[in-house]
Amino acid sequence: VQLVESGGGMVQPGGSLRLSCAASGFTFRTYHMCWVRQAPGKEPEWVSGINSDGSRTYYADDVKGRFTISRDNAKNTLYLQMNSLKSEDTALYYCAAGLPPRYAYRGQGTQVTVSS
Repeated sequence: VQLVESGGGMVQPGGSLRLSCAASGFTFRTYHMCWVRQAPGKEPEWVSGINSDGSRTYYADDVKGRFTISRDNAKNTLYLQMNSLKSEDTALYYCAAGLPPRYAYRGQGTQVTVSS
């Protein structure tokens, strides 16, 4: 099983990034998927989730209206479009398969840094 995130980087406040998570080794299309982030010195924080066919999406209150989760089951890929980024969005972002808090699989993460 592999979950490989990409798309992170450094961006100024107000900027945008699009994260991707490429999945392999399991039946991606049958899993609820999530994005989780962890800032230094803090506990992991669930950010967003999407059901197996992509028809339902869920967001933490502090990203609602700014972030959009999506998936392409044909490509076994999960996405997170992040707009209007704030300094408090700075964290390691990783994708996870399954429902929180007991994820079946998770990736290593991609760093997002929002700074002027």
